[in-house]
Amino acid sequence: MSTQDEVIDPRNLEEAFALFTAASEQLSLAYADLQGQVSTLTEQLEVANGNLRREFDEKSALSRRLRLLLDCLPAGVLELDSLGRVLAQNTAAKKLLRRDDVGFNWPHIVAEHMQLSDEPGVSEYRYADEISYFLLEEVDVPEEQVRLVLLHDVSLAHEMRSALARHERLAAMGEMAAGLAHQLRTPLSTALLYNGHLVRPNLAEDDRVRFAQKSLDRLRHLEVLIQNMLRFVRGQQQLTELLDIRCVIQDAVQHVLPQFEQKNVCLTIVEPSEPIWGKVNAREFSGCLANIFENALLASHPGQKVLCEVLKDDSFLSIEIKDLGCGMAEDVRSRLFEPFFTTRKDGTGLGLAIVRNLVSSYGGDISVESKLDLGSSFKICLPLATAATKV
Repeated sequence: MSTQDEVIDPRNLEEAFALFTAASEQLSLAYADLQGQVSTLTEQLEVANGNLRREFDEKSALSRRLRLLLDCLPAGVLELDSLGRVLAQNTAAKKLLRRDDVGFNWPHIVAEHMQLSDEPGVSEYRYADEISYFLLEEVDVPEEQVRLVLLHDVSLAHEMRSALARHERLAAMGEMAAGLAHQLRTPLSTALLYNGHLVRPNLAEDDRVRFAQKSLDRLRHLEVLIQNMLRFVRGQQQLTELLDIRCVIQDAVQHVLPQFEQKNVCLTIVEPSEPIWGKVNAREFSGCLANIFENALLASHPGQKVLCEVLKDDSFLSIEIKDLGCGMAEDVRSRLFEPFFTTRKDGTGLGLAIVRNLVSSYGGDISVESKLDLGSSFKICLPLATAATKV
């Protein structure tokens, strides 16, 4: 069935074979290049896997070290989720909170078992019959959507501070009791001595009257001391009223003026011509001013002056009493308002303490400046009132 048209041309066959050979060579070259790329990528992947393995091992080691460090920390560490549930806690937190589970709600623990103590920033934690004291710190970790809670146990420090405060109170009570006993013993011993003379037989009537009077004076001194002590302990003043402070000062001056004249010390009052209103108790405040006047007199020498100057501004009035006497050393001045502290042999050590308590109850303040051998200055500041103020 062959015809002339179906005869294959050898030249066409050769050309087709040549094209096939060229394509085969190109495929061989492409395959060889692809094998090279696969080998290169395989080597790079092995290197990358090695780096990742090393990083993973390093991070695992770091995680283990951090876990060991957290477990060794004396402070408790809690990890909370966004709802406040505890995801993890270290060993210290388990010990402090007395629970080793997870998943419990931290805000509920705070609400049920914690409350603020008297110390700023310190929380009291009650669990069963045990009480602990914590300092709490919270830190957000936004990248991880968690919150870290740090628990610092300050129970020992709290107990030490409480014990120190108790010891200080006991020491203050002991010092006050010792001072009071000393102050009471002297007039009481003197009164007992005079009373002992009264029972002597054949005692002249004049001597009997003299000893009885001296004993009575000592007993009265003892009564004054006890009354001052009660006033100091109560720390209360009588009812106040709206008064012209100038009148209260004049009343105090009338009480001490004979003593000033007897010692030849001049007492000068400098005050405004218009009334100066303040809410005080006339008798008590007059007694306080008289106490300061007497102290200034005792510190002064004959021929010297004591000045009382009264000033006022928009909201306060001030009464400054200055003397040019012996003055005080710094160690004496710093303790001047302490109860039972006195440099006088017959002093009670309560006068200025009562003055400070009274002035403080009026909303005022008292201060003192003094230099040895140059004199002293007592300054009382009180709130200024107006005549329209209700009593």
